[in-house]
Amino acid sequence: MGEADLAVNFFVALFALIDPVGNIPLFAAATVGIADAPRRRIALYIAVFAFVFLTVFYFTGVGVLQYFGISMPAFRIAGGVMLFLLGLEMARDDFTAKFEPAPGPAEAEAFKTPARYAAKHFERLIVPLGTPLLIGPGAISTVVIFAAETAKLGWRGRAAGMGAILAISVTVMIAFMLSGLISRALGKIGMTIVVRVLGLILCALAVQFIIVGLADATGGIIRAKAAHPY
Repeated sequence: MGEADLAVNFFVALFALIDPVGNIPLFAAATVGIADAPRRRIALYIAVFAFVFLTVFYFTGVGVLQYFGISMPAFRIAGGVMLFLLGLEMARDDFTAKFEPAPGPAEAEAFKTPARYAAKHFERLIVPLGTPLLIGPGAISTVVIFAAETAKLGWRGRAAGMGAILAISVTVMIAFMLSGLISRALGKIGMTIVVRVLGLILCALAVQFIIVGLADATGGIIRAKAAHPY
């Protein structure tokens, strides 16, 4: 497999796992009521975060997790627990209120300019939107696997892999920048309905994460069909 084919396969795999299009409603819900300029900055920040995060694992493999003594199943289970809590919050409460700025002089000062506004809001979105929702155990595992494949092709292969990571990061940025259109089209009631339905789906996805992590950690005690039903 050549560099170009490997880069395309890498991009497709990351696109399927990160699912920037499918996560647009979540980003739209988390930034509802925000002006276009700060929203675009937040989308840029998340894209840069995704690029840096994936690049770190691309070059270090599972070294970071190994340094802290964390296995991939443990990371998957932890991610599943976090996603489950997020899903419950989305399905039961006003999800958008979670990301509203708290009142007070310090907050008011931070939100005077679009740049400060975006930076402060981005801090609230790193977890869980940046990770583990966008970049979870599946994406990390894929990066590690493809890093080993690209290394066989030398520096050209490495460059091709970095190109795929850059491409998926740009795709995330573009997709999230278009979220304003969805917010305006659906309105507050429409966004509330979408977020609550997505919360239920996210809870189910989180449970599946935990099942897969337990299946990997327990050496087959959990049936393979339960961990990978399709």
